[in-house]
Formats: sequence, structure tokens, C-alpha cells
Amino acid sequence: MELKQLKYFITIVESGSLGKAAQKLDVGTSALSQQISKLEDELCTRLLSRTSSGVTPTPAGLAFFKQAQLSLRHVQYAIEAAHSSRLTGHVSVGFSPSIASVLGIPFMQLMSERYPDIKIHLVESLSGNLTNLVNSRQLDIAIIFTQDVDANWSVQPLLKEQMFLMANRALLLQYNFEDCIQNGQIDLERVNRLPLVLPSQRHGLRKFLDQKVELLDVDYEIDGLHLLMNCVSNLNVATIQPVSAHFDYLKSDICLLKVVEPELDRINYLISISEEELSPASLATKVAIKSCVKDLINKGLWPSAELLDF
Repeated sequence: MELKQLKYFITIVESGSLGKAAQKLDVGTSALSQQISKLEDELCTRLLSRTSSGVTPTPAGLAFFKQAQLSLRHVQYAIEAAHSSRLTGHVSVGFSPSIASVLGIPFMQLMSERYPDIKIHLVESLSGNLTNLVNSRQLDIAIIFTQDVDANWSVQPLLKEQMFLMANRALLLQYNFEDCIQNGQIDLERVNRLPLVLPSQRHGLRKFLDQKVELLDVDYEIDGLHLLMNCVSNLNVATIQPVSAHFDYLKSDICLLKVVEPELDRINYLISISEEELSPASLATKVAIKSCVKDLINKGLWPSAELLDF
């Protein structure tokens, strides 16, 4: 039994005619008649008496009519309750600076549209700091680059990002890497010839690179992405980062070369306290993050990122 059948039946009884009901419902008379026949077959009883002047409900039809009206009224109450009941609460979310540069504004816009009564505390920090905040339960949700969190937390692979060498053109030309600039690629042997600046070893990107690359020669350590990228733009140093770290104001100054032999792909994990502990507001926020990430990648607004199944 479907709600539309109840609606059709009520309208027919109130109109006293299949033709008049069909006009009100903007449905063909034959289609309307078929739905009522299905309803009668399901109930194993005749609901309407058809005459040359119209239709009238049978005793069973009249009893059904009253209950059908009540059912549709309750459905409407449920719809109104859903519309009037907004999610509320406070949710703390952590993004790394590179993630925040791509996801931050679209995520906040989506939350303001979908859930205007949820208060978001958004923390931007390096992945290592976010991991500590997660493990100390100062964050409800975060995107980090490691699964090294409390066993009770929910960990879900979210997306994969390719890693690029970033350096100003003058530095690359100084090392005679013109062919790399033309090809848009560079191998790790050449990467290690360049003076590198990276976050310190307690941070997610550095841990990832140390696991993937043996004997990476790092000249400088900076635990702040904007300062790090400004140094790459203005000084003779290079770094390894995802494209999301290539902020708009740097785009005319820095060359991006895909790291190959081997390629470096970093997985971003969406983590939260266990699903059983999450508040409705936090659950809604997790869904919004995943929806936003999917939309950005599908629209080509997150370069070199690949959506993982979730």
C-alpha cells in the first residue's frame, strides 16, 4: 500500500467522481482506476460503488476513508516535525593548512546552508598537532595523514593526494633541471640534490615521507605551512607537498613537478570519536565533510586528489 493510493482514494470519495478526482490530481482516469483496483485487491474488499452518475464509498470504503484521512494527517505532522526540528550543537573539526585551503570555505558554506544551528569550531593546524588533539579528545572530527590514533576512534580513508616537488624556477634552472620543468616531473634522485625544507619529524607529512623515502636529505625544518611555502617562493629551497598546499598567491612563482620513481601518494583519513559516541550534530558534520570532498573532486576543484570508496 502506498501513500499516493490513500491520497487518490480520499480525493475520489470527496469528489464523488473518478473524472473530477483525476482533474484535481492531474492524473489520467485510467491510471487512477488502476491504483484503486490495486488497493481493493490488496484489501480483498470493494471500497467504491461505481454508478453512471459517479462513485460512492461502500461501508468498508467509508471506514477505510476515515482511517486514510487520519493516516495522511499523521504523515503531514511528521513532515512538519522534520522541517521544524533543526540539528543543534557544537562540533570541533580539525583540518591541516593544505586541507583547509581547499576544503575550509566550501565546508563552512555547506554547513551554514544545511545546518545553520550547528556551531562549528574549526581548528587549522599541522597534522601532527591534530592527531594529538584528537587523541586528547579536544577535537570531535579531523582529517589527518596517519591512522596512529586511539583504537576507539573511527578511522576512514577519505582521499588520496599525489605529492609534488615545489620550487621557484630560478632554483630549478640553477641545478639544470630544465627538462623537469618541461616534463612536469622529477625523480627522487634529483629531488635529493636540492636544498629541501619540510616540517619536523613529528608531523604527518614528514612521517609519511620518511616512511616512503630512504635517506631524504632535509636542510631546513619549518612547522608552519604558510611560512614554509613563502620560503620556497622567495628563497632557494624546495619542498614536497600536495597540490592543495600551492596557495593562490604563490601560483606565479612556484613550479610544481610530480614526484616519480617512485610516485608518492598520501592517504587522508577522516577520523572521529566512535560512531556510537558521536552526537547527531557531529554525525551530520561528518556527512557534510564527505559530501563536500566528493563534490570538490568530482568538479575538478581538488587537483591531483582521488576519491576513495566510502
